[in-house]
Amino acid sequence: MLTLQQIKENPERVIARLAVKGFDGKEPIESVISLDNKRRSLQLQSDTLSAELNKLASSIGGLMKAGQKAEAEEAKAKVAEIKDKQKTFAEELAQTEAEIREMLLSVPNVPYEGVPEGKSAADNVVEKTGGPMPDLGENALPHWDLAKKYNIIDFDLGVKITGAGFPVYIGKGARLQRALIQFFLDEAGKSGYTEIQPPYVVNEASGIGTGQLPDKEGQMYHCQLDNLYLIPTAEVPVTNLYRDVILTADKLPIKNCAYSACFRREAGSYGKDVRGLNRLHQFDKVEIVRIEKPENSYAALEEMKDHVQGLLDKLGLPWHILRLCGGDMSFTSAITFDFEVFSAAQKRWLEVSSVSNFETYQANRLKCRYRGEDKKTHLCHTLNGSALALPRIMAALLENNQTPNGIVVPEVLRRYTGFDIID
Repeated sequence: MLTLQQIKENPERVIARLAVKGFDGKEPIESVISLDNKRRSLQLQSDTLSAELNKLASSIGGLMKAGQKAEAEEAKAKVAEIKDKQKTFAEELAQTEAEIREMLLSVPNVPYEGVPEGKSAADNVVEKTGGPMPDLGENALPHWDLAKKYNIIDFDLGVKITGAGFPVYIGKGARLQRALIQFFLDEAGKSGYTEIQPPYVVNEASGIGTGQLPDKEGQMYHCQLDNLYLIPTAEVPVTNLYRDVILTADKLPIKNCAYSACFRREAGSYGKDVRGLNRLHQFDKVEIVRIEKPENSYAALEEMKDHVQGLLDKLGLPWHILRLCGGDMSFTSAITFDFEVFSAAQKRWLEVSSVSNFETYQANRLKCRYRGEDKKTHLCHTLNGSALALPRIMAALLENNQTPNGIVVPEVLRRYTGFDIID
């Protein structure tokens, strides 16, 4: 959520930067400023009444002692009248503040100056490319055929049990999944991240805190009876650990990682681009989350990108990094870098990670603050990234490492799997 200070300091800039995301911010930004002026006027009037009330209340005792009973009763009547006015002001003030918050919740984060303009994924900028590009020839099988051939993933069983987008991993497929999870967690630990095991369901306040609600309500599985939501990513519960928290400066940075299952309705997804593991309703992911001082957050973002790149290099996968344009960024992000790996059999790039800096946007919703050397509280910057999401990593590993004798397991995973080939 944007802060009032951000908006009021330079509303024209905020409106111009929001346009980079394809969002027309003129009306909501002007409404927020107008509502804030109203709030300040109401607060001033309320404060004036409070001062008058205190003055009258302190005079009543003196009037009674001086025997000026009539004047004391008149003062009491005025006190009662002022209290009624104060109640009205308080109700109107609360309503105005609620309207400001509701309006702010509807406005996306302002993109960082380094975010390129553009309307869709076609306008994203390739920043860096690496990893060995495999040459499998014309007879290479896509991962869904490999999964069936080696009996490691059963998509039809998932449909039988639940529905499309809920695959069943079998035997070496299940062990490879578990190996990837442990490998990612171990690598995060080596990089200084503290592991968290979070709940897989969150309340509404948590969804609002990280920005999934109200923006992505239709994409989340909602347990209506208890008004709880299945998490779309471990970012939500882990970042919410710091909701309504004032940290001491020496506690920063905070570096957390978490494995979780993730649940996304992905409404409207269909076609060849979502076949097999390309897009699921339930999948596994290891997430990294950082809470930083504002002056350090962009250095932290580079560290996170290096961490993800290191994972892909160790897995031997071809990758590139995209700097997302404004039109392809999330509602809450100030800047996002996507990592994609090349799927040799499908001959296409698959997104496996998004690394984002949200600056103060989530922290303002969460009231996640730290106390600086000036003894004042300041909003933190929050960041997160996939390190990594498993389905498309699995797809690329199966496809890129296929041989006539089976699927070769990357060397870094063999101590976790206990085997070096799927045959």
